[in-house]
Amino acid sequence: MRLKDELPVDHHLATVYRYGAGFCGLVLLVFAGLGFADALSPFDTGGDTIVGMSTNVALSAISTVVGMALLAGAVIGGNFASVLNMTVGVLFVLSGFAHIFVLDRPANVLDFGMTNVIFSFVMGLVIATFGMYGRVSSKLSHDNPYWQRRHPEKAPPARASVSALARREAGDAPLPLRRTEG
Repeated sequence: MRLKDELPVDHHLATVYRYGAGFCGLVLLVFAGLGFADALSPFDTGGDTIVGMSTNVALSAISTVVGMALLAGAVIGGNFASVLNMTVGVLFVLSGFAHIFVLDRPANVLDFGMTNVIFSFVMGLVIATFGMYGRVSSKLSHDNPYWQRRHPEKAPPARASVSALARREAGDAPLPLRRTEG
């Protein structure tokens, strides 16, 4: 079974994924815009701080690309936004760990400071949470589309199948197999 087989196509949680991706994308674009306005050289590590974090043109360019990707996820929505949010969130957290080891070293080409590392952790967890909202839990409600998709034998029958179930119980017709597209 592939991951996309587990994901319901149309559900109310898609709004959470869209707004989460859009909000985080806008935050990154604002940070990138302020970094470009400071106009340091691409890998300069001696620039001013912006919103309490150090930056350079390379970090601003990366922030722009990631922010635009998140905004694209917000426009597309659905499972794409959810998977994108989880992926970008994990990458932010990994970036935070990687940059802890290069603080105050020549390998710190993105001019990360400790505030950047903390921002990377926090933003990564926020983005990943938006992506996992309503999908990842051991106690999903039974009306949750992810729970229903994972437990088809316990899920309530679809409305179209209710009449077929009633006919089957009356002995009139066999119950048709229910197939959901995902």
